[in-house]
Amino acid sequence: MKAAGRPVRTRLRDHLAASDPGLLRLTAGLRTVGAIALTLAVLASAGVDVTRLVAGAMAAMVATFAIREKQRGAQAVTLAAGLPVALVSVSLGAVLSERVVVGDVFFVVLIFAAVYGRRFGDRGTALGLIGFQVYFVSLFVGASAAQLPGLWAALAVAFACSALVRFAVVPVTPAGLLLRLRQAFRARLARLVSAQLALLDAGPDDVDKALEDVREGTARLHETALMIQSRLEEGTPDESTARLVQRRIADAEIAAERLGLQLLSARSAERADTLTLHLPGAPAPEVGRLPGPDEATAALRRDLLALRALVVRTGVGGAGVAQLRNRLLGYRDEENLPVATPAVRDVFRAVGETARAVMGLRVALEGPQDESDDSPATARSREELDAEDAAIDAGEENEPAEEPKGLRRPTTRAAVQVSVGSTLAIVGGELLSAHRWYWAVLTCWIVFINTASTGEILVKGYRRLLGTVFGVVAGILLAALVGGHTWTAFALVLVLIFAMFYTAPLSYTLMSFFVTAMLGLLYTLLHTYSWEVLVLRVEETALGAACGVVAAALVLPVNTDRRTNELLVTVLERLAEVTEAAVGQLSGGPAGDLLDQARRLDQALGDLRSATQPLTHPVTPLRARRTTARYVVALLETCAYHARSLAATAELLPAHPSIAADPRLRGAAGRTVRNIVTIADRVADEDVTAPVETGPSIASLLGGDGTARYGRVTGRVLRHLERLDEAVVGLARPLAVPVTAPER
Repeated sequence: MKAAGRPVRTRLRDHLAASDPGLLRLTAGLRTVGAIALTLAVLASAGVDVTRLVAGAMAAMVATFAIREKQRGAQAVTLAAGLPVALVSVSLGAVLSERVVVGDVFFVVLIFAAVYGRRFGDRGTALGLIGFQVYFVSLFVGASAAQLPGLWAALAVAFACSALVRFAVVPVTPAGLLLRLRQAFRARLARLVSAQLALLDAGPDDVDKALEDVREGTARLHETALMIQSRLEEGTPDESTARLVQRRIADAEIAAERLGLQLLSARSAERADTLTLHLPGAPAPEVGRLPGPDEATAALRRDLLALRALVVRTGVGGAGVAQLRNRLLGYRDEENLPVATPAVRDVFRAVGETARAVMGLRVALEGPQDESDDSPATARSREELDAEDAAIDAGEENEPAEEPKGLRRPTTRAAVQVSVGSTLAIVGGELLSAHRWYWAVLTCWIVFINTASTGEILVKGYRRLLGTVFGVVAGILLAALVGGHTWTAFALVLVLIFAMFYTAPLSYTLMSFFVTAMLGLLYTLLHTYSWEVLVLRVEETALGAACGVVAAALVLPVNTDRRTNELLVTVLERLAEVTEAAVGQLSGGPAGDLLDQARRLDQALGDLRSATQPLTHPVTPLRARRTTARYVVALLETCAYHARSLAATAELLPAHPSIAADPRLRGAAGRTVRNIVTIADRVADEDVTAPVETGPSIASLLGGDGTARYGRVTGRVLRHLERLDEAVVGLARPLAVPVTAPER
């Protein structure tokens, strides 16, 4: 039974790791629920009334989710500083509740300070959030000056319980979190290989679904790689180790993506466009059976299964694993490739390169491996990896970017906008209800969090309203279910809070649904529940969202087009930087910090992807703009993939025997860099009329055979440069940049 149960537990662990990288959502849910449950237990044992139970539970929730620092020491300092902020906030809320005008003015000032505090980093954000939310708690429970001693005690208990759960019950260390993220990367890599295996076997009717699974798996693997990169500095003992892990993660991601593209190309009637892997909803190319002898297809299916086994068998050695590894790494040598068409042989080469990346990842994460059963091909791959590891050097410090000043600073602008919106929400909310106007203010506050343009605020307000409407229905049903059973209601509150935090990164609508359903139960506990109260909640939510949109549109507005154009220029500038630096190094120039540059490109592209959500939202009436936005982002993802690949290949130069610098590359790829800069200039200034240039292929500029007078440039480098050049020219049409062909 034990032997049979182990694989089941392993599969469940891998499934959870793949669906929740680093267990971040699970940890957030467990921490919050644990802090609330412990707070309720302590307060209930002291015999406090329901009002202080509710206040303590809400304060424990705020004290838990507000802290965002990565280091435990910084978390402890912020939590300790948060308690006096909470005590002052609840006191002012209770004292000013009877002074309507003064209380409203102070609330607006508090909101401005809380949003402006974001400029001071995670601690400023957390303290501002605690101050605002605890003031809201005082209004929600109807706190008065006479109740303050009891509320102070409840808040002190809540913060103490939050600290106990955070540091003792559900502890998370940077190293432990990074370990779980690495497990998630492996699990998602294994899922991507499974999706590629399904693409190999898919018939004409199934190929679109199989391709969509490969797209999703590729995107999720990239997402996990970015999460790992953001945690490397805190989770590794030194900078050298961090750079080694970063390098191996990037290698594995690029190799897996290349394998999917080569497989799709082999199944297509013509070479598949890289864009096919990055444009959601793009139809799959016409496919047939894999060309070549059936033996090659059977061997490829067997080898993809072996590759997946190498990925998932962490910490497992033995002759069986060594045999699989030796066979796959053998495909890196031409003489070991099976008899097949060139496209199918490219797939086997990609399998070998992915197996090499997996081996490098295992060495970086698990340390030295057993080399007793290595074949000559495997030993050669290990030597290459060792040489690459020795060549890794700490990068130079980057100059911090100059921040805008005054009202141009994002935190200042957001603080002014949310203050104006909250003022409108207070006035309108009090017209709807003299006692529960604060719901409108809360919604106005929330729609501004993590948004930067009017369109983003509009989409977030719509999602919150939609979740609130359905949450009201659920609240009615749950209130009828629990009746007057206090502890049943609290138990359901804990379930809903866990669901709220577990689904928050996935769907803002779902999170709003669980929040509203939970509030229906809290109203029941406070004996203020009624149908009218829940309907008022919907009205106040709609009002708050409208006030937020109005403030964003009229006060220091950031138009969605302006915001996306600014981010698009940033992406293009970083794409030019990575491409120029990689090509420079491939041409024999000095080594640079290419991986960090590639990471900054990925981060900028992620920001652009988020900013285009208002344009790509399913309910947007501007269908043509939605199609254009999706196409441009997909093309940029294709460009970023090729730039990452060039950067990774350039970093192999000091150690890889089959890659040599070729000075001609700088001139051949110069056109591509100039075109990227031209497009960026046109997006930044419509008066720019310089065209994008096309011309002979990069391979022809190098002589056509890929063999340089100064050394050999691999076909892989040429393919990435040519695909990048094609994708950059492809960006010109949707962005209305003229294209010129050279005169004959």
